[in-house]
Amino acid sequence: MKTQKTIMCFGDSNTWGFPPDCGARYDRQTRWPGVLQRELGDEYYVIEEGLPGRNTVWDDPVEGGKNGLKQIVPLIHSHMPLDLLIIMLGTNDFKNRFSVSPTDVAWSIGRLVKEARDSSSRFLGDAPEVLVICPPPLADTSQSPFKDILNGAEEKSYQLASTLGVFCEENEIRMFDAGEIVQSSPVDGVHWEPEEHAKLGAAVSEVVRAIL
Repeated sequence: MKTQKTIMCFGDSNTWGFPPDCGARYDRQTRWPGVLQRELGDEYYVIEEGLPGRNTVWDDPVEGGKNGLKQIVPLIHSHMPLDLLIIMLGTNDFKNRFSVSPTDVAWSIGRLVKEARDSSSRFLGDAPEVLVICPPPLADTSQSPFKDILNGAEEKSYQLASTLGVFCEENEIRMFDAGEIVQSSPVDGVHWEPEEHAKLGAAVSEVVRAIL
């Protein structure tokens, strides 16, 4: 029997499946990791690790428990042997409370990649391959329930893809720019409609096949 390739999607509310209208969580079939699983088929096993509010490396003084740096290695070890780790974070870093730049976010994502690359365990397995997905830019948040905590974030979010792209190229990190195919919903400016999840899951499946 052929061994399944195992993939973990490490992200925030858009990996978790938060809808723009703040309603019920999207079901597994609608969320982009579920679409990825369907596109890849039974030879792959896709693990969802989405947490609303998760950022890259920052301790959140308001929400707490959202620091991706503190979570990433324990989660990798929890699911070893792991063939591929997909990281899609950065949007929550642009909250006012962190006051960070696109360059800060790119370097923070790089820190997560380093932790993943160094996660090899004698008893649990080798470190996984890593794919970074740059999240799409925010839409207009002026009427969003998140407008106060994301004031000024839209402009920064548009700068992230180019900044992160340069960083990833310099550090030999695979990157896929979700903003090339996905648009944040105008309803809240942050989250995605179901069709955007479908587009991302399908596109990432091709990238995964090329890697694995």
